[in-house]
Amino acid sequence: MTPTPRLTLSITAVALMLATNVYGTTTAHADDDPNDPPGTEPSASAPVEVDPNDPDLKLPDGATLAQAKVLDIKSVVEEQSGDERREDTNTSVTLALQAEVLFGKDSAKLGAEAKSRITGIAEEIKTQNASRVRVFGFTDNLGSSAHGDVLSKKRANAVHDVLSQTLNDPSVTYEVRGYGEQYPISDNSTEAGRKKNRRVEISFPRSEG
Repeated sequence: MTPTPRLTLSITAVALMLATNVYGTTTAHADDDPNDPPGTEPSASAPVEVDPNDPDLKLPDGATLAQAKVLDIKSVVEEQSGDERREDTNTSVTLALQAEVLFGKDSAKLGAEAKSRITGIAEEIKTQNASRVRVFGFTDNLGSSAHGDVLSKKRANAVHDVLSQTLNDPSVTYEVRGYGEQYPISDNSTEAGRKKNRRVEISFPRSEG
């Protein structure tokens, strides 16, 4: 015998009540995603209250907190022309000179303007009383990687030679490297980006005084 529509509705309501009593009330969320990472599920419950006197939150006898540390803050300033880029942190100074300001195309010979730029950096090295100086050369990704490695090292050497002659201080040590197309600071897919990547960086520690 086929139940009447009213009887069918009653049976459904009873089944729902039984399911609720047995399994507990569940809430459906239309925007739940089964692929969400664990711990991101929505919750209607209040945050767990933390007991500040809980012994598990206290340091064991004899233990101490780590020494306070000042976070390193970085400041980057770039000339509007893009010819020079300066990066300051709490501990160091890095000056990046765009290659076209220093050299001719595909050349490691310093141009007329290069010496005055490098001399200005030498003066700041003296001001910071730095005894360790890094001179790193970089290129864009045009041409072969091997050619970029050689060219960037030659350019770094040329800048180092002027720096060391200007400082004329035997207590200063230098680290000179050519990294070629490694470590770009801009997008090599545009000429504007490649121009920024063709550079020589001079970095040294900041004075603690």
